[in-house]
Amino acid sequence: MFKQASWNEPVIFTMGKNGRSGHILPKIEEEIRSVVNLDSYVPKHMRRVKQPALPGLSEVEVVRHFIRLSEMNYGVDSGLYPLGSCTMKYNPKINDMLASLPTISMVHPYQDESTVQGILEILYELERWLAEITGTYEVCLHPAAGAHGEFLGTLLMLTYHKMNGESEKRREVIVPDSAHGTNPASAAMAGFDVVVVPSNDDGCVDLEALESAVSEKTAGLMLTNPNTLGIFEKNIGEIAKIVHKIGGLLYYDGANLNPILGKARPGDMGFDIVHINIHKTFSTPHGGGGPGAGPVGVCKELAKFLPVPRTVFDGTRYSLDYDRPHSIGKIRSFYGNVAVLLRAYAYIRSLGFEGLKEVAEVSVLNANYLMKKLAGIKGLTLPYNTKKPRKHECVFSAKPLKNETGVSALNIAKRLLDYGIHAPTIYFPLIVEEALMIEPTESFEKGELDRFAETMHKICKEAYTNPETVLKAPHNTAVSRLDEVKASHPRTMVLSWRMHLKKNKQNL
Repeated sequence: MFKQASWNEPVIFTMGKNGRSGHILPKIEEEIRSVVNLDSYVPKHMRRVKQPALPGLSEVEVVRHFIRLSEMNYGVDSGLYPLGSCTMKYNPKINDMLASLPTISMVHPYQDESTVQGILEILYELERWLAEITGTYEVCLHPAAGAHGEFLGTLLMLTYHKMNGESEKRREVIVPDSAHGTNPASAAMAGFDVVVVPSNDDGCVDLEALESAVSEKTAGLMLTNPNTLGIFEKNIGEIAKIVHKIGGLLYYDGANLNPILGKARPGDMGFDIVHINIHKTFSTPHGGGGPGAGPVGVCKELAKFLPVPRTVFDGTRYSLDYDRPHSIGKIRSFYGNVAVLLRAYAYIRSLGFEGLKEVAEVSVLNANYLMKKLAGIKGLTLPYNTKKPRKHECVFSAKPLKNETGVSALNIAKRLLDYGIHAPTIYFPLIVEEALMIEPTESFEKGELDRFAETMHKICKEAYTNPETVLKAPHNTAVSRLDEVKASHPRTMVLSWRMHLKKNKQNL
């Protein structure tokens, strides 16, 4: 049984004593004082009225505090992190090192283009590589996350139809019932009405339902392939024909790109717009909501609408091109989340084409291995076509277990923490009741996968023999079970010391 570190660690603002310091600032030399009038050097309106309320701590105390917190945490370096659809894979440390080099981290976006030729070259090359990987014509690196990429994609749809004089007519975006929740949200933010099409018995888009849903009102279809059940949409060619025949665009959600790297390209499947979750597929730690990047690739017809500036190369010099009359304009400041993009550049360059293919192969192998290992567990079922292989992830239902024992998918997730394993995604996709969405990625070896499968067997057995143990889990973690609603409600969340003092009506 796993026992998580549990330090009785106070909030850092309650530690230390006045006068204690971990760093001594150098004194200002008299020669500098004689040259610079320090009283007027900082404008009066920018000076602090009082000293910031920082805790007085020595360096040893600060290091000890954060080491203890890290020992109470679980990350992708700790072990299996099987978040379905989130692709939490191991992130090579050399990529982090490269992104933190001073020659990268100290570059300022307002520098003259002549002084940042190196980083512009990297961004330019990354755009070309991502276009090749996805089968698109041109890629924009600007979006700050996958959902931001989706929003750009839907804006491109809107702009394309506006250019054709059909923006008033084409007000509908179609999404499958298994779609990521951000798909309909992004379409709605761009001003579209959302039309949902159901899945068939195989877990794929129902072609008859799609035929009935498309019309002259259709702006496009948002889809990911493989889909959120981990099943490859074998009829993707027919789906593309149906959408294109009525003048719509086909949009690819890149959350599930991991299993097809080097094997298949969305552009070749007929997709006109493709967003890429760089932080999922190409090596950036993103637990807790960031950092991220969501580059968008498009077909040749849509390239002129991409946001500015575009990074261009004239054979001698790299520069930023703002002269794009058909562009939708800017979607964020500057040129993208460069540190995340640099990690992706290093990841692709180090693996090469054959390495990326191996990523896909091992991802699919691991997912299907786990699916077979879990398939015989009493209380769990595999929805939809059980004979169909999955790609990067598999989705089980704990509905039988809940009906027979009262133990739900949420309870299983909590109990996994007691065994030192991060829980998979639960309750998604919505078309699977009591869903457990498991994605092992290519990062974990057979022994770790076996440990996960064995633990799932133990938990489901406990559900039948001693359900209270599972229902009241976790027992061995630093923090006991949270009130899920209260913990995520904006009125009860306290995310900083300042918020804590404000809530308790204290001043800094």
